[in-house]
Amino acid sequence: MSLALCGCQQKAPTKYNGIDISGAEYGKNFRLKAPDGSERTLADFKGRAVMLFFGFTQCPDVCPTALARAAEVKRLLGNDGERLQVIFITIDPERDSPEMLKAYTAAFDPSFLALYADVDHTAQTAKEFKVYYKKVPTGSSYTMDHTALSYVYDPDGRLRLALRHEQTAKDYAEDIAKILNPT
Repeated sequence: MSLALCGCQQKAPTKYNGIDISGAEYGKNFRLKAPDGSERTLADFKGRAVMLFFGFTQCPDVCPTALARAAEVKRLLGNDGERLQVIFITIDPERDSPEMLKAYTAAFDPSFLALYADVDHTAQTAKEFKVYYKKVPTGSSYTMDHTALSYVYDPDGRLRLALRHEQTAKDYAEDIAKILNPT
């Protein structure tokens, strides 16, 4: 076989709706607490795709939209939806108690997992994921400005995609199906 023919048989790169960040040098792991107090890391989800989002329970629009979309993604994936773990990491540990986090994510899907840490560890984790967040005063309280990307890991625990907030559930599901069922 000639070298020219060999080149034609190479597999074309997978096209995604989201941003392919395979090989990224950030977002490699986390060590955070679940509402039951257990410590969780990315390795706990080996064999499943993970969709991870940073947010806070008092978010008026981005976070509930992200979690509602994640529930729709699970539905669109059909049986493969059972192979997807959605993780919500709070950027507001001062207000988001473990009980609040558990109730918040369960309102969207009982299988969704909320994770938290103290203020310093939250900042370190966000930095590891290149996630921006900051308190924004609102009268006598505050809201949080934050990155609105969802990260997707393949079943081997490798960071593969960053999905934009303006993408549809269908876009997300198509990309995650490709991650779960590579050809």
